[in-house]
Amino acid sequence: MNIEQLYNIYLQHPTIVTDTRKITPNSIFFALKGASFDGNTFAEHALKTGAAYAVIDDATYHIDERTILVEDVLTALQQLAKHHRQQFDIPFIAITGSNGKTTTKELVSTVLATTYKTYTTQGNLNNHIGIPLTLLSVKKDAEMAVIEMGANHQKEIEGYCTYTLPTHGLITNAGKAHLEGFGGVEGVKKGKGELYDYLRANNGTAFVMWDYDYLREMSKGIPHLFTYGTTGNVWGSLVQSEPFLSVTTKNIERIQTHLVGDYNFPNVLSAVAIGEFFKVPAEKIKSAIENYVPSNSRSQMMELGTNHIILDAYNANPSSMKAAIENFAKLNAKDKVLMLGAMAELGAESLAEHHFIVSLIEKYSWKNVVLVGGDFLKIKHPFIQLQNAEEAKDWFLQQQFHNTHLLVKGSRSMQMERVVS
Repeated sequence: MNIEQLYNIYLQHPTIVTDTRKITPNSIFFALKGASFDGNTFAEHALKTGAAYAVIDDATYHIDERTILVEDVLTALQQLAKHHRQQFDIPFIAITGSNGKTTTKELVSTVLATTYKTYTTQGNLNNHIGIPLTLLSVKKDAEMAVIEMGANHQKEIEGYCTYTLPTHGLITNAGKAHLEGFGGVEGVKKGKGELYDYLRANNGTAFVMWDYDYLREMSKGIPHLFTYGTTGNVWGSLVQSEPFLSVTTKNIERIQTHLVGDYNFPNVLSAVAIGEFFKVPAEKIKSAIENYVPSNSRSQMMELGTNHIILDAYNANPSSMKAAIENFAKLNAKDKVLMLGAMAELGAESLAEHHFIVSLIEKYSWKNVVLVGGDFLKIKHPFIQLQNAEEAKDWFLQQQFHNTHLLVKGSRSMQMERVVS
């Protein structure tokens, strides 16, 4: 079956499912393969539980006309997403970067949704499966689409662009993240820069944080640039960063956010810039950002009894860890406790980067410091050392803190949110 035929079926059954536990009536099940499973084996179950069709790539599991045989299920999913994308003549804004891309995506889509029918990446569906699913969730009434792209090796963003076909793009930053896969910081820049490469070759528009010299350099040659930062087409300045970030911009006197940390300043400015570029009224930009409350363990402020907790535990890398620690150190509070999980996917640089974090911590005064798991266990340091988040939670409960501020952060694999759950 070719993609045009598959697309006609999709138009009749526009709900795509890759997990049989999420089957809905008349959906289409795509039998993807994983490292430890073969989706083809679930095709019959998908049909019995309500799916209209099952797309398979192993003829052994053909049942009847409701099973659609393709050469490769993942490729078919991505090609279907591209064909659907090609039916639209609206802005598709791609967002990538080492840090802040999900928060930026949330802020940008929230701002645009005040004025346009906007579709965006749900949660963290930003990979080779999530992006096609996001594209296929865009309905005919769409006026804007905001697509988050995550990557941990080179050529990944390039691949996403071949079916997302972004008209606009934004790189939040290029820092020390996924160093193992990218092969160092320069590899990160090259990998994230694949979005710029696509925009440069396809008459696209890039929104560029003009304070970052490396993004200025990387964006050269892109036909259309719209800049933001402390200078640029949209400029702004930091008013305060505690307890929550507030900023002022060229056209908006003050935006009081529910975000923690001055490291979110560029993320807020990017949403203002994109809003202004697409002529969203200033008062709508302001209200959208002010009403956005993070609830995804990213820069999330929590109160637990008399304690104040900054939960930033969705992910961590050397760049984001450094920014979070430095921001927390500046917080005007008496008793401050660090509870940090180890960082992942740093390859040969991992021990050195964990040593750096320990050295950074030692520059400041803390009530307690707890370092959890991973390569924190392999280096000498004077702080409390625990194996995992469960041990950290037990330690936290035993302390019976009062009127204490805590920063809880770590890589996704460490699940540091369990400390305060």
